[in-house]
Amino acid sequence: MTLQEQIKQDLSLAIKAQNTEKKDALRVAMGEFGRMDKKALSDDEVVKVMIKLIKSEKELLEKSGKPLESPFIQVIEAYLPKPATEEEVMAWIGENVNLSEYKNKMQAMSVIIKHFGARVEGNAVKAILQKIP
Repeated sequence: MTLQEQIKQDLSLAIKAQNTEKKDALRVAMGEFGRMDKKALSDDEVVKVMIKLIKSEKELLEKSGKPLESPFIQVIEAYLPKPATEEEVMAWIGENVNLSEYKNKMQAMSVIIKHFGARVEGNAVKAILQKIP
């Protein structure tokens, strides 16, 4: 079952259970999926949409001066993959990336981000690469 199908199924369960917070958050997500060109999205595309929704919600909360945690964010975050730890990224770089092949070690960012996908942010990869001597 794809992530999009799981969210659709969870939405119908939330509606039946009258779980308003979950229902509202998942309806927003499904609405965003509907705006995409494709009917069925890959899990990576779904995760990108979910990350965008969280970022947007946090910006709204920040502007309004409210705490950066909300039920909406908690519901959406439940569908995101576990973020890669710094140790995981460092270990993968050590095993799979020869930094001496690049003029600048920052050029290896695309390979690393492609491997980890939505599990790691570009800024985190940059910080990790800067720590490597």
